[in-house]
Amino acid sequence: MSEESPAALARHNLIVRGFLLGERLDIRGFELTQALATTPLTLRVGRKGYAVLFRYGVVVLFDVTADEEAHYLADITRLVSDPLPEPGREQAHIDIVPGGTEHVDPDGTIILAELTPERMQVVADVLAKDMLLEHFEVRVAGVFDRVEPLAGRLKRHGSRNFKIKELLSQIGDVLLTQHRMVGRAEVLEKPEALWNLPQLEGLFGRLEREYEIRERSRALDHKLEVISNTAETLLDLVHTSRSLRVEWYIVFLIVFEIVLSLWEKFF
Repeated sequence: MSEESPAALARHNLIVRGFLLGERLDIRGFELTQALATTPLTLRVGRKGYAVLFRYGVVVLFDVTADEEAHYLADITRLVSDPLPEPGREQAHIDIVPGGTEHVDPDGTIILAELTPERMQVVADVLAKDMLLEHFEVRVAGVFDRVEPLAGRLKRHGSRNFKIKELLSQIGDVLLTQHRMVGRAEVLEKPEALWNLPQLEGLFGRLEREYEIRERSRALDHKLEVISNTAETLLDLVHTSRSLRVEWYIVFLIVFEIVLSLWEKFF
C-alpha cells in the first residue's frame, strides 16, 4: 500500500456508488504498483475520486463525478465476464467528521472520522455484498416461481408428468447460486482490511447491521435449501416412478412369455 496522508484523503461529504456489472471482473491488467491498497484493489479515479474493485463483478466508486463515472464504467466493462443486462446499483452518502464517532445515521448516511483506503474498503465491501444479495434474492425468487408450479403438478398428477431435465435445471440454479455466494463473494466473511486495522470492526459491524447482510444471507440459504430439497424430492419421485414402470414392463414380459410357452405346449 502506498503511504497516503489521511488529511489528503479527507472530504467534508461525498457520494459512493456501487455497480454489479457481471459474473466476474478480471483485474489482472491493472498496475498494482499504482494501487492505494489491494484485496480488494483500490485505485484513484478521475480528479479526486477512488474505485474499489471486486473480482466477483462489483465496482464501488467514491467521490467520482458523473462524467468520470460514465467514462470509467465504459472502460472497465471490457474486463467483465458474462455482463448483466441491467447492472445492479447502490448509492450511499458519506460525511467526514474528523475526530467523530464512526456510525450510520438513521437516514443511512455513513459517518467517518477520515477517508482512508481501509475505510473505503470496508464501506465498499458492505455495499458490494448488499448488491450481490439483492441480485441473488431476485434470482432465487425466480426459481421459487418455477418450483411452485412443479409442486402443484405433483399434487394434481403425481410424479408421472415431470421431466428430469427440468428438475436438474432447478438443482443447477441452486448449486450455482450457492457456489457464487460461498466460493466467490464470501458474503459472511469479514474484509481483509480488518486484519490490519481491527479498530474498524465497529464500523464494519454497524454497516453490516444497517444493510442486514447476515440476516439476508441466512434467509437466502434457507430458501436455497428449500428449493434444493424440493427439486431433489421430485427427482427421486420421478426416478422411483420410472423404476416402478420398468418393473411392471418386466413382469408383463415374463407373464407374456409364460402364456406364450403354455400356448405352444398345449396348442
